[in-house]
Formats: sequence, C-alpha cells, structure tokens
Amino acid sequence: MNIFVAKLNFKTTSEDLQALFEQFGTVSSAKVIIDKLTNRSKGFGFVEMPDDEQAYAAINELNETDVEGNTIVVKKARPKTEGQGGGGYPRREGGGYQQRRNDGDGGGGYRNRY
Repeated sequence: MNIFVAKLNFKTTSEDLQALFEQFGTVSSAKVIIDKLTNRSKGFGFVEMPDDEQAYAAINELNETDVEGNTIVVKKARPKTEGQGGGGYPRREGGGYQQRRNDGDGGGGYRNRY
C-alpha cells in the first residue's frame, strides 16, 4: 500500500520516515519529496508497505501524532491519474498561470480600483 504523509518537519529525511514506519512492519520504500529548485523538503512524502494490515496499523497509529515537533497527517495515498496535478487535483490549462488582460474596461490590474 502506498501511504501519503504530510506536514512533515522540513528536517525529516527519507531515512527518518522509513524508521518511523518500520515500527509497524516491512517498508519497501520511503521518500520525502524534495523541491528541485531549492533542494529542500516540501514537507510531505510517501511510504510503500507491502502488507496492507501493517500499513493500516501504521496509518491508524501515526495519523495526527507529533513527529519532530509537527503534527503529521498520514493516510492512504490516492493513485495519480492522467491529467492530475499534485495532490489529486486537476491541472490548470496553460501550466497554472493565467495571463492578466486589460481590455479597456477598467477591470485589469490595480488601476481604477478605488
């Protein structure tokens, strides 16, 4: 089972995450997600446990517990589907940025706001 772990302390490593979940059984993999630009933790990660019973025990025992000063969220990960962005939400068209237009109606930008 793939498990999603959120609200991690930014100092938590993949090794720390693996050790945390190994208390409940075999861990196939544990990975804290790293931001490619800053090379720092994004504060969430994934743990893969082959035994569903052990995985559910870990979820039930670790969800909303304090780990390194943060109250973490632990739940079964949703599968990533085609056209989904991070967290299972649909991606925006055009890469997520919307171009601001000023078509002369006074609604564009911050001018004419007050």
